[in-house]
Amino acid sequence: MGSIFSLIVRVWQIYSPPVVPKSGNALKFGILGAANIATTVLIKPAKSHPEVIVQAVAARDKHRAEIYAKKYGIPQVHDSYEAILDDPSIDAVYIPLPPSLHFEWAMKALTKGKHVLVEKPAVVNSEEATALFGSSLLRKPNAPVLLEAMHHKFQPTWQYFLSLVDRENLEHVHCTTKLPPYIIPENSVQLNPETGGGNLLNLGTYGMSTLRDVFGTEPEECTDCTIRQASLFELSDEGAEATFRFPGGLVGEISSDMRASGLMMPTFNVTVTHKPVQIEDASLAAGQKKLRVRKLHLNNFMMAAAWHRIDIEDEYMIQKSADEHSGVLKRWTKRESKKVYTFNDAGIDQPGEASWISFRHQLEQFVDHVRGRKGSGLWLSNEDSLANAKVIDMAYEKSGLPLRRTSKFVQAEAFT
Repeated sequence: MGSIFSLIVRVWQIYSPPVVPKSGNALKFGILGAANIATTVLIKPAKSHPEVIVQAVAARDKHRAEIYAKKYGIPQVHDSYEAILDDPSIDAVYIPLPPSLHFEWAMKALTKGKHVLVEKPAVVNSEEATALFGSSLLRKPNAPVLLEAMHHKFQPTWQYFLSLVDRENLEHVHCTTKLPPYIIPENSVQLNPETGGGNLLNLGTYGMSTLRDVFGTEPEECTDCTIRQASLFELSDEGAEATFRFPGGLVGEISSDMRASGLMMPTFNVTVTHKPVQIEDASLAAGQKKLRVRKLHLNNFMMAAAWHRIDIEDEYMIQKSADEHSGVLKRWTKRESKKVYTFNDAGIDQPGEASWISFRHQLEQFVDHVRGRKGSGLWLSNEDSLANAKVIDMAYEKSGLPLRRTSKFVQAEAFT
């Protein structure tokens, strides 16, 4: 009963975060586009952050922006995206536009000296990634901060899970990201290739990032990628199964589906399997050895603050050490489950509440980087975002689908 009560309280606090007084030098954000996702990624998390104010919004339809601003208590409505970038009182922008527009507006914002939080995928292919994340604007003294919003990486749950991984003895990693079809309509811009849509660029982005985080290295090849075509878009995928070969012959797989069965709940799981490892045990009889095979499973890595579970399954075997093929003398399994809602739960001295969703943790680290503070150490570097874009290209090329069209702004003289 106590765990159910804690769940109810935590979820209530997630959706009704406390409003805290703002500091005199709080970062003022502008939002480019009146997108619903901004409420989850920025507007609600900002309520509990003393150094963040959502100051302004702009949309192609100003009337829509005015309705949006009134609904969410945003003080200013600007006439255009450019007007937000030209406003000297705006310190940072959040870009939740369709992915095909991310590169253009991220570059324009950086040019104006604004810090940028850009929705994932930050770019639609590795050519854009090279131009954006390798921009000279990011290497200048006091350069603005650029962050792709891969929010799941900022949770203490994810950091703790990675601490359980024995990278020297990894064997296989599988990541599943699936949504029921009522969340993303079949005519959504998130599936339209002209707007940078597609499953591999959306949910698949999380899966590929997860594989790279667990292995701690980059895949050498996408060996297979089988897609299910989007019903309304011939050159887009709504589901995919992809396999990657990592150094040492290790295998990582993703199963990603933006329109899975209507009978399922949103699913965000990762399973890690290790090779057998010999364990020292002084109680063993002469000529015997003890082996352990560890399997890790994280259920709901995406929105771990609401609910998650980390399962640790250790299978032990006793066999004759002289002959690995002589058969197992004894076998047993130990299982343990953990939940890590705060950094304190993970034994890390960092701020945070159990009700801080991944986006709140992400915002905390974004502000810390802008302020030059160390923070939790969890971050998504520009190099990491570029590397993930290259892996997404790998998958699309193996699938037979074309890469999404590069923005004309990549070649614009002002951004070279």
